[in-house]
Amino acid sequence: MRIDILTILPQLLSGPFSDSIIQRAQDKGLVEIHLHDIRKYSLDKHKKVDDYAFGGGAGMVMQIDPIYRCVEALKAERSYDEVIYMTPDGNSLNQKTCNELSLKKNLIILAGHYKGVDERVRDLLITREISIGDYVLSGGELAAAVLTDSLIRLIPGVLNDETSALSDSFQDGLLSPPVYTRPADYKGHKVPEILTSGNTKAIEDWRHDQSIERTKSRRPDLLED
Repeated sequence: MRIDILTILPQLLSGPFSDSIIQRAQDKGLVEIHLHDIRKYSLDKHKKVDDYAFGGGAGMVMQIDPIYRCVEALKAERSYDEVIYMTPDGNSLNQKTCNELSLKKNLIILAGHYKGVDERVRDLLITREISIGDYVLSGGELAAAVLTDSLIRLIPGVLNDETSALSDSFQDGLLSPPVYTRPADYKGHKVPEILTSGNTKAIEDWRHDQSIERTKSRRPDLLED
């Protein structure tokens, strides 16, 4: 998989992608992450990429031309499955979307800033709009990092145990059951005996029941779906 992220602050993303699972995935050649500074595609002598909104109002708007030029330059080199815009008014990111996008080969992710992008960017370039929650960030870089992380961990070979991702919350429409590790008894607080019984079938049944109960109490909306 190749992911190209368009941003005016590429330095914000160097940290999240240079350690842990994502770095190992890159080292293995399972994913390529490329950061593109939108300012480099501005024809303005000061590399300006924003301007005042037509009609007035507070805040600046990202201009279409630098973004358009950047996307077109990338598309000239390869075809892309999706051009994604991270925006608070996009479709809410969920595990189903992550599973779908993790199967794609080439993705472009646009991180917005200021009051957002000129609407013509969305009309002409964007194929999918995604939100990571009903709140507003200072920019789309962190949202782009969240999306990228959620996709890469699903790529076969990225996690040491490939079955790990399959047992995550939301994969089967339920929250994950509680998990425990050693010691089995910590100051009188003991691990449920079933988990140390060695009875695989009973343990699986217990975990499934726990997932249902946890989902009922914390996210009953998932059961409605």
